[in-house]
Amino acid sequence: MKLQISLFGITKDIIGKNSINIEMSSGVTAQELIQELIVLYPALSKIVSLVLAVNNEYADSSLMLSESDTIALIPPVSGG
Repeated sequence: MKLQISLFGITKDIIGKNSINIEMSSGVTAQELIQELIVLYPALSKIVSLVLAVNNEYADSSLMLSESDTIALIPPVSGG
């Protein structure tokens, strides 16, 4: 299945795009997608806390993804 992932902050800087498309097998979990993104973009491994937001909510690592999901890769958020 084809997934579109929106990128923000440092993830956008590392990859150099606002979004990417990635082909994954059906039944992939949020954690498996993050692991695949780190394989494709090794610099992402330096980010301590990467999470996925799926359909505008933070995703549990075991959440199974579907092609119709709205997915965003979220780096650590800081500020004050």
